[in-house]
Amino acid sequence: MNKLESHMLDLLNRLKDEFGVVAVKAEFEAEGTRVDELLRLLELANKANLKIGLKIGGCEAVRDLIESKTFGCDYIIAPMIETKYALQKFIEAKEKIYGDDKNTKFLFNLETTTAFQNRQSLFDTAVGKLDGCVFGRVDYTGSLDMSRDSINDDVVTGDVCETADLSKSNNLEMVVGGGVSMDSLSALRTIRDTWLTRFETRKIIFSSGALDLPEVEKGLLTAVEFELSWLKNKRAFYEIIFTEDEKRINMLEARWHELLKTV
Repeated sequence: MNKLESHMLDLLNRLKDEFGVVAVKAEFEAEGTRVDELLRLLELANKANLKIGLKIGGCEAVRDLIESKTFGCDYIIAPMIETKYALQKFIEAKEKIYGDDKNTKFLFNLETTTAFQNRQSLFDTAVGKLDGCVFGRVDYTGSLDMSRDSINDDVVTGDVCETADLSKSNNLEMVVGGGVSMDSLSALRTIRDTWLTRFETRKIIFSSGALDLPEVEKGLLTAVEFELSWLKNKRAFYEIIFTEDEKRINMLEARWHELLKTV
């Protein structure tokens, strides 16, 4: 573990002990997490005694599910679920790979206006088969042709609350993500008045109880610091790979040009 990773571990321990953080998060979908990156994140999460959530690449991403089972992820989220059929495909895929596993939780992402319009059939399908719903506010506003800056608007918060009410009535977990920042706290508290289990940034998952902490803003700031450190560490890792053969390439090129002169 290098110096930057040690700093990230310190940040995770602080986030867990002081700010109600319960898990870290990776994405095979939009973030394009590579396996070696996931392994580094898993090591950090395990050392900090935190769970790990993984958003797979689609409703029937069987290989992603195999890898998530191999590595031992705690929350599996299927993205862009818009129809009952897509949700059924996710359920079938997870049952095929995980069987009757009771330790892993499976959630679906509701993040478009189409999914919201189909929310009743989605929840009817999820009951007894899945553990919860994640409402992705950034993609949701995009599907409404609204700007990213609209994620905390009353209309969006109202739709999240309607979804939260369905989650509560069906005894499912409710997670909110997408652009979560200090500006989101008021909206998140409004949602929690209906039902909220967790909320998440790109890399950090908070329990809903974190909203009661007097320094929750500092917790969100620390989450940003963790993500920034993560990206810097990732850049340094791939820079090493990018440059590791540079000297030999230069040597072979020089030798090649010398050999060409003798032909």
